[in-house]
Amino acid sequence: MTQIGYTMMTEQAGPRELVQHVVEAERAGFDFSVISDHSFPWLESQGHAPYAWSVLGAAAQATSRIPLMSYVTCPTFRYHPAVIAQKAATVQLLSEGRFRLGLGSGENLNEHIIGEGWPSARVRLEMLEEAVEIIRALFDGGYVSHRGPHYQVDDARLWDLPDTPPPIGIAVSGPRSCALAGRHADLLVATEPKGELVEAFERQGGAGKPRVGQLPLCYDPDRDAAVARAHEQFRWSVGGWRLNSELPLPAGFEQATEHVRPQDVAEQIPCGDDVDAVVEAVRPYVEAGFTEVALVQIGGDHQLPFLQWAESKLLPALRAL
Repeated sequence: MTQIGYTMMTEQAGPRELVQHVVEAERAGFDFSVISDHSFPWLESQGHAPYAWSVLGAAAQATSRIPLMSYVTCPTFRYHPAVIAQKAATVQLLSEGRFRLGLGSGENLNEHIIGEGWPSARVRLEMLEEAVEIIRALFDGGYVSHRGPHYQVDDARLWDLPDTPPPIGIAVSGPRSCALAGRHADLLVATEPKGELVEAFERQGGAGKPRVGQLPLCYDPDRDAAVARAHEQFRWSVGGWRLNSELPLPAGFEQATEHVRPQDVAEQIPCGDDVDAVVEAVRPYVEAGFTEVALVQIGGDHQLPFLQWAESKLLPALRAL
């Protein structure tokens, strides 16, 4: 059975609210949870960007069962990989083994703040691979020194290590990232239900490993209100990954999506309270071979009604699928 997860979306809610939401998601019966890791929202209408790792620490203490996962953290610009390793090990200890470290090559939206520029996708993947190697070395214990094309590490060590290091997931969008994930990841992360991503991951060494996808939706008993909210806060998602990884500020996404209509968003995102519509949107992930799908409810102020609806109607239907 495909596991169904809940997304703490830091771009649309404050830190206290995010913790409250994941507590309720655990109570509602979601199988796992993930959290985005941003320094900016995609659009100003979303209005938030708290520090994901503080939220993860609080969530680890506020919950007892639900697994946690960064979805995803970029370990190459605003965070040095040695710092990521320390944070991930600490959250794994706080959560008593419930944490998975999702990593990706990042978006200019979040990484531009340190003023180091934004290299090509090929270079970003090189940096990601080197970062994963550093993180795994630190998870192995002992002192680590490293001299590479992108990073230097001098006598780093994690003094508080969990018995089981956090599994590492790597986000993929094409052949190169699938090959990298196949070599280095314990699980695959993707935001599109493309079977070719799963197949490439498996060919490169990922056979039998978990594959985690993500699906946005906008629950509201008033479908028109749901469509309007999805358009207001999530129209950036219709631009595709190549565009979304390059723009540096929310103003760029505002401009890039000024001609996107509400009906364009509603064609891609289930809106309203139709359980069957969400089931049919999840189905392509299942058919593509994803073992887990994390749902994103659009609208920070609309999480608790969604969680109640999910508990009573949506999760039973998805588990039947």
